[in-house]
Amino acid sequence: MTVLTNEHQLVAMGQPTLPRVNLLPPEIAQKRAFRRVQLGMGAAVLASVAVVGGLYVSAAHGVTTAQSDLDAARTQQTALQHQLSSYAGVTAIYNAADAAQAQLTVAMGDEVRYSQLLNDLSLAIPGNVWLNNLSFTQGGPALTAAAPGAVTTTGVAPIGTATFQGVAFSHDDVATWLEALGRLKTYANPYFSSSTEALIGARPVVNFSSTVDVTPTAQSHRYNKAGG
Repeated sequence: MTVLTNEHQLVAMGQPTLPRVNLLPPEIAQKRAFRRVQLGMGAAVLASVAVVGGLYVSAAHGVTTAQSDLDAARTQQTALQHQLSSYAGVTAIYNAADAAQAQLTVAMGDEVRYSQLLNDLSLAIPGNVWLNNLSFTQGGPALTAAAPGAVTTTGVAPIGTATFQGVAFSHDDVATWLEALGRLKTYANPYFSSSTEALIGARPVVNFSSTVDVTPTAQSHRYNKAGG
């Protein structure tokens, strides 16, 4: 459906129409256009202010949050420092224990548990041999009495010597005794210094004296470890 304005109706009816004349001065039109520009610029400024305000509020909130996190971290740091100071005594105890362990290692690091050596020896003595006397010497000076050679059969320097005086039924039994000593891992280089025949009543026997090197295997090392 077509809608005709009055002007169109008059043209359709064959009636002449008058030209439209704008009687407003150009200054008024320019002022109206400038007013529209001003309104647009004002709206843009208001929008910019709103955006800047939003950014400022967001930044202020971020600063407040960061400051709160910083304050919380400082509070936690202070609490941890107090806790650390409360453990200062425990640290001193551990340091003292470590120092004591080091002193014990120096003093007892070369310990030989002679009770174990005697137990092993009692199991190794042949049936035709018994001992009258034995002595262990540990340390540097004792090595002057060791068997010829500065090291054991395994190439390790001995830590001491053991000397035995005993009785056997024969010289062969003395040899068996020396072989038994050589099979023990705590001894090396067994040899006899004397082996003389004698009598016990009517029974012929052999009195002997023997020496053996004590190897580092005899050391317990139980004080070389923490908590040993």
